[in-house]
Amino acid sequence: MTDVWKRGTGLGDARLDERAALVFAQMVATHSVVLKRLGGQRAGALGAGRLLASGKVDADNLLAPHYARTAEAIRGRRIVAAQDTTEINLAGRDKRRRGLGPAGDGVSNGFFIHPVIAIDAAEEAVLGVAAAEIWTREDAPTPEHHGRPFADKESARWLRGAVHAAVRLTAAASVVVVGDRESDIYEVFAARPAGIDYVIRASQDRRLAAGGTLFATTAAFAILGCGLVRVASKGIGDKGRTARVLIRAGRVEVARPKRPGPASGPATVTLGIVEVAEVDAPTGVTPLLWRLATTLPVATLGKACEVVRLYRLRWRIEEVFRTLKKDGMRLEETQVVEASAVMNLAALALAAAVRIVQLVDARDGSTRPATDCVEADQIEAVARIGAAQEGKTARQQNPWPKGRLSWLSWIVARLGSWDCYGKKPGPKTMADGWHRLSLMLDGFKLALATRDV
Repeated sequence: MTDVWKRGTGLGDARLDERAALVFAQMVATHSVVLKRLGGQRAGALGAGRLLASGKVDADNLLAPHYARTAEAIRGRRIVAAQDTTEINLAGRDKRRRGLGPAGDGVSNGFFIHPVIAIDAAEEAVLGVAAAEIWTREDAPTPEHHGRPFADKESARWLRGAVHAAVRLTAAASVVVVGDRESDIYEVFAARPAGIDYVIRASQDRRLAAGGTLFATTAAFAILGCGLVRVASKGIGDKGRTARVLIRAGRVEVARPKRPGPASGPATVTLGIVEVAEVDAPTGVTPLLWRLATTLPVATLGKACEVVRLYRLRWRIEEVFRTLKKDGMRLEETQVVEASAVMNLAALALAAAVRIVQLVDARDGSTRPATDCVEADQIEAVARIGAAQEGKTARQQNPWPKGRLSWLSWIVARLGSWDCYGKKPGPKTMADGWHRLSLMLDGFKLALATRDV
């Protein structure tokens, strides 16, 4: 389904655009980043390798069509823009690598991916990639951290992610940028882009303008009520759990940290804080304790609970990471050698992981349009393919309205050999079905082109 590249700036070379689209489609279809599988025959594998090694290619222009599709998908919707960083550690597979610096352990080769993933706040569905930074560290030690300007620090990626969300998601009804504890940085709050709200889990016991510290102050807030919070699964074998929590909330004025060098930014930032503290946690389990710093209202239990709900949607980016890594595409096992090619591969793999998550999401009845994943001019072809997948019984009929993403997902699952009676189709079934649908749609396109000659 190469038409995805029509939505972005592309690579400036028709052949590279075509190859990038094919490699992306094969990643989704095969659930793999192995070049031999992505390219099919030997010539295809060599072509995939040439694409990734091309000097005309980088992560941003490979992802440009996906950014453009996301910008359309979010139109008119309330959006959670979840950002986080994942490490690709190549320990044990790094002897032949060239150009990659140390991973988080400071020893093995590796690199880092920091995406911003757009999520529909109402449906909790993944809509696409809004931004991504992919980098490797220098071998030389990092200069003195505290004396460096914030813009020169690796941690500035959290502010850049919020800026990208503000620029690329302008068609949304509203955008809430959500981040975990690593994004609890004063400069991120102080330089918040216009039109963006934050929900960020606090990690720093910050000094308050009125005296005292953040954690002691929030612990003294009046209890607004209690509730239940679903704690997401951490991977295979973990089913997650539901925590019973007490919810406190209030507003604080945080003082600018005292650091070496000239002060920059406002002296204080006013934030709402929602504290979520688990009671009666299971034996052997660390009780859940979230302190969520936000620019959203928190004055009532309902508003505080909404902040908690939006923060909990951050788990969707963790699902993308699991699909990208060991529970799915196994990016860390790539055999690509050159750093630039590895990071180009990672960019396409990130988009492919998002697509797989979208297809699995939609199986349960998403009202999102099918054009989140296919082009509008392909809908009729998909409908004809889908009609051939229906059987005689009610269970073998597509239950979803034509044109919805759930309708497309049902067709993809059937093409992936789902029988309509067994367990719900998972990522592998969806990948197999996507591969078959891709081939069929390319056949339709070729047939139309031949007919018009």
